[in-house]
Amino acid sequence: MQGDSMDNVNYLEMVKRNPYTLEHIENPTEEIMLAAVKQNGMVLQYIKNPSLAVQEAAIENEARAVQFIPDPPEHLAEKAVKKSWANLEYIKHPSGRLIRLALSYSGWALKYIKDADEELQLTAIRKNYDAVKYIDSPSVAVQEAAAAQNYAALRYIDKPAFSTECIAVKNDEQALRFIKNLTAEKFLALMKVNTLIVKYMPTGFAVAVDAVENALQEAVANPDVDEKYIRDFINCRSIGRTVSTMPIDKIALIDEYGSKKARRIAVDEKLKFS
Repeated sequence: MQGDSMDNVNYLEMVKRNPYTLEHIENPTEEIMLAAVKQNGMVLQYIKNPSLAVQEAAIENEARAVQFIPDPPEHLAEKAVKKSWANLEYIKHPSGRLIRLALSYSGWALKYIKDADEELQLTAIRKNYDAVKYIDSPSVAVQEAAAAQNYAALRYIDKPAFSTECIAVKNDEQALRFIKNLTAEKFLALMKVNTLIVKYMPTGFAVAVDAVENALQEAVANPDVDEKYIRDFINCRSIGRTVSTMPIDKIALIDEYGSKKARRIAVDEKLKFS
């Protein structure tokens, strides 16, 4: 018995100096296990059937140790996720509450959620727009939510809906750079959303000036045209009477085809520079 006691004292000192020596200790006592995991929670991997106290001490030291607990109690799983949302990866059967907790820290936690429904996907997107990259074939609603957060979401969506592209382009004209298989027809439709996309026309891409003018006429004729659209159009340096690639008289076009609202905004914009 005295020999066992001495061994335990020695083992205790050993694991305090180097907790990984626990791997080579046969039938360690609870005290030794606790001493080891308090030094480095990851040595939990060398303990068979650890007690709750040992599990708790391991998670307290290193939350990633939760991966060595096959079915962690909810309070330990929650503690691990609170320390890092990425620890959700190690929890095989997370509760709905735990999933929502992880998503409250980062939308990227979505990649560790199996068969996430649209509600969870939207929760993730609202936290981090680029979490959409973890969704295969996102619904239009999810696509639009991502694009509304950041136009760059388009780069992560293989086949975006046109409505998604419109939202992205309206938010930022640079979104045009992420639109695949751009056609003249789509470009003209997007010109009705944001005229500034003309600055990001792909090299070698061609569209007839008269077709652009027709699209602009239709856009400015809208009685509910967005104020920003008109102001951006007037101030767009890539369109104008003296611009060789897009020689369109913007003021004349609004005067002739613009709605009452469009003409009022145009007058106000011109007065700024008079």
